[in-house]
Amino acid sequence: MKATLAQVAPGTELRDGLERILRGRTGALIVLGYDKTVESLCTGGFEIGIAFSPTRLRELAKMDGAIVLDRDASQIIRAGVQLVPDPTIETQESGTRHRTAERVAKQTGLPVISVSQSMHIIALYVGQTRHVLEGSEIIMARANQALQTMERYRSRLDKVTQNLSSMEIESTVTVRDVALALQREEMVRRISEEISQYVLELGADGRLLALQLEELRAGLGEGASQIFRDYAAVDANDANFETSIEAKVQALENLDSAGLIDLTAIARIVGFNGGLEALDGVVQPRGYRLLASIKAMPPVVANRLVNHFDGLQNLMAAGIDELMQVEQIGEQRARTVREGLSRLAESSLLDRYL
Repeated sequence: MKATLAQVAPGTELRDGLERILRGRTGALIVLGYDKTVESLCTGGFEIGIAFSPTRLRELAKMDGAIVLDRDASQIIRAGVQLVPDPTIETQESGTRHRTAERVAKQTGLPVISVSQSMHIIALYVGQTRHVLEGSEIIMARANQALQTMERYRSRLDKVTQNLSSMEIESTVTVRDVALALQREEMVRRISEEISQYVLELGADGRLLALQLEELRAGLGEGASQIFRDYAAVDANDANFETSIEAKVQALENLDSAGLIDLTAIARIVGFNGGLEALDGVVQPRGYRLLASIKAMPPVVANRLVNHFDGLQNLMAAGIDELMQVEQIGEQRARTVREGLSRLAESSLLDRYL
């Protein structure tokens, strides 16, 4: 669906052709891709095999029958064809053109575009999904509202993560703090994905929106993954540790809106059961998140440090000589780690109390 939305976004030749068809009020049925399955569904019409252009698409749409393009919409392969998909394929549409479009999309796995003559809309069918294209003004209004929401979410996320860093250094983190940070990370991720969809649909009209989104995304990194690495109730030395972390990140992303609001549900994903009482339990981080914030810190080095010192507090208390005892960590690297952790401790505590 994302690839197809990019193909029909404002500024593309295909979108120009579709807009011309809408203005001409003729309607159209367009298949993006041509293979043996599509060929078996086509009857009648004629082969063209010419380069695509918006005006050609508009003129061919005046005739009855579907138009078949190649997958990247650079060639018009056939026109005026009748598509005969499997009639047993379930469809929720009522009009003949839309029913055919949905069935062809499901049977071939290729994107199908239906331009409605009476409803004056453009509908995309990709697999089991139907998506109606809207005007740039409507999408932009939604996108601007989503941007304002993301600004607020990002501000709250920054405060939550700053507080989490301070409490990690002071060794006062509770399960509630961990769940709240994960909740804010996921909220920002979801609104970011929504805006990305708007950017895709806006095409050339969404350039400024894309720049604003990139600015709001700056510095996010792997927030949820690092938090899970720090607090997940799994053995960090287990060979399946990273797989377990990925599964927990996926479980967080799969939460519905009600589950995302429930901190106990998020705590259960981390591995803390027990309901509301468990949220007040004090937990100790492994140190992955703070180590990741140190510049030029390779993940393999962070893993060695975490495994050697078994907890952030032990790592914070380690001197340069103790850090150098870790495999493949020389004096320069040890000094970088020591100074980096000291700066993080100072800035986190200053941000919290000043």
